[in-house]
Amino acid sequence: MVTDSRRSTPSTAGDVRTTPRGHLRRALIHAGLIGFGLVMLYPLLWMVSSSFKPTEEIFREPGLIPSTFTPSNYSDGWTALQHPFHHYMINSLIVVAGAVVGNLLACSMAAYAFARLEFRGKKLFFAIMLMTIMLPIHVVIVPQYILFAGLDWINTFYPLIVPKLLATDAFFVFLMVQFIRGLPRDLDEAARIDGCGHARIFLRIILPLSMPALATTAIFTFIWTWNDFFGQLIFLTDPDMYTVPVALRTFVDSTSQTSWGPLFAMSAVALGPIFGFFLAGQRYLVKGIATTGIK
Repeated sequence: MVTDSRRSTPSTAGDVRTTPRGHLRRALIHAGLIGFGLVMLYPLLWMVSSSFKPTEEIFREPGLIPSTFTPSNYSDGWTALQHPFHHYMINSLIVVAGAVVGNLLACSMAAYAFARLEFRGKKLFFAIMLMTIMLPIHVVIVPQYILFAGLDWINTFYPLIVPKLLATDAFFVFLMVQFIRGLPRDLDEAARIDGCGHARIFLRIILPLSMPALATTAIFTFIWTWNDFFGQLIFLTDPDMYTVPVALRTFVDSTSQTSWGPLFAMSAVALGPIFGFFLAGQRYLVKGIATTGIK
């Protein structure tokens, strides 16, 4: 009688997992990850906890559990500035909406051109585009300010939105190029046989299949634009045009006492849209990162 040697060989992987040493190792790994996660979350938890403390106790009692619960920081912070805080959140939402739409339209079209079209100087232009990723914003902010001041765009949202319509974020162009290159060209050829031009191929085939990359672009653009402080501080000097990051800066006064309680309260409120948008698109974000650049 002939026996199958594969059936008589025990599964070493299963034995390792069921041994006490394997269980201990997995428990230590999970404990380390949980501890590391708590360390990363501590500043956020401390800020939320401090938003319920009186200003004089925030730095005197650094614990997470407030000894004096003060929810009035939220109502005080909401009306502490020249306008109610929702005014600045609406300004931020206008800028973010324009930036997201601009990046989705412009970067996707530029990525389609680099990934599917053939034109003279394509590799050179693509290399120049990639080089702009390494260019610090501080190098271009002065020429941009001179340009936008000449156009009389200071204290408007145009300097923060219009550049997005010109595919200036090279990172997102590169991300979409890598994703589109992974799509089979047979789809383009089949559509071309049916009489589709580049516009219909782009709108009906490439864009629907590029939803993970588009969602990744939208989420990162939302987070980066919502948290942007430097650019908004430079171009928006009128308090009526302040966005959330610039408005939060006005809580800090170098000549008098800073309202730390209301500041932390409004900072916690400002995190709400970011968490909501991230959670809504988390599935597409993970899929877009996992499927980009590994084709």
